[in-house]
Amino acid sequence: MLFSTLQVVFPIFATVGVGYGFGYIGLLNKHVGDTLSTFCITVLIPVLIFRTLATSDLGGLSPWALWGTYYTALMVTAVLGGYMVRKVFGREARAACIGGFSASFSNTSLIGIPLITSAFGPEALIPLSLIISIHAPSVTLVFVLAMERAVVVDGYWEARPLRHVMQSLFKTLITSPLVVAVLLGVGWNLSGFELPALLDGILLPLASAASPVALFSVGMTLLNYGVRGNIAIGGVLSLLKILLMPAIVLVLGIYVFPLSPLWVAVATLVAACPTGVVAYLYASQFGTGHAMSANSISLTTIFSIITMSFWIWVLEFLGY
Repeated sequence: MLFSTLQVVFPIFATVGVGYGFGYIGLLNKHVGDTLSTFCITVLIPVLIFRTLATSDLGGLSPWALWGTYYTALMVTAVLGGYMVRKVFGREARAACIGGFSASFSNTSLIGIPLITSAFGPEALIPLSLIISIHAPSVTLVFVLAMERAVVVDGYWEARPLRHVMQSLFKTLITSPLVVAVLLGVGWNLSGFELPALLDGILLPLASAASPVALFSVGMTLLNYGVRGNIAIGGVLSLLKILLMPAIVLVLGIYVFPLSPLWVAVATLVAACPTGVVAYLYASQFGTGHAMSANSISLTTIFSIITMSFWIWVLEFLGY
């Protein structure tokens, strides 16, 4: 059974490896990966999410139990990751925020969508889209508020008024292509109109290209990170990300917020996804935690071919 799950996961990460190989041997400039990632996040994946939500049967769906399951686990893992960085490794408060983010923020779009749809089919895009719909807004909100406090604790500057923080964050979120795609997709679905054939003829090829291009771009962007410096912190955060967080989601989805089998499986695999590259972008923005975030991204991506296979096997063993 474990071998059969590996057959699902291997092509996904093999595509990541192809992207890495193209960049490593210089057939493509390594910065092409960043361009492809941007193209996926701003065009291909939003098109995929919009088309999925616009054409699916959303009647009677309630996201609250799903959100309760996933985001409770995310918060527990983030707090634990931040605590480990701050108290065990003795780093500053800003680094603790980066650590918590690295331990809990999944590469949901670039890795999650291709892998989960490969494992469970296109119907998995419904719960996956529901998670994505508030993934960046909710996590970014908490992170920004925590970092605002952390820079004060570290003695860098006074906290900005909460109103200014929220205004800046709101402007960022309402222009996010993923958020816009979710809102437009749900709105179109509720309107009751079918997608015109001519429009869908444009959307379908773009949606179909999302997975392979996303995986190829992940491989190329790994060249920008690698494994650097003291890997102890990154190793601990990686274990929290790909082992502890999905375990918490699985337990909550079964016993606390009872979900359907498919939704339990999707939420668990989203939690098991590697750390998203946004962790490194925030580390660069705030000038701390570069090595720990880079190591978390690289290590979780490298070992996910094993851990994702393991979690798919666990889900099949439990009948999910």
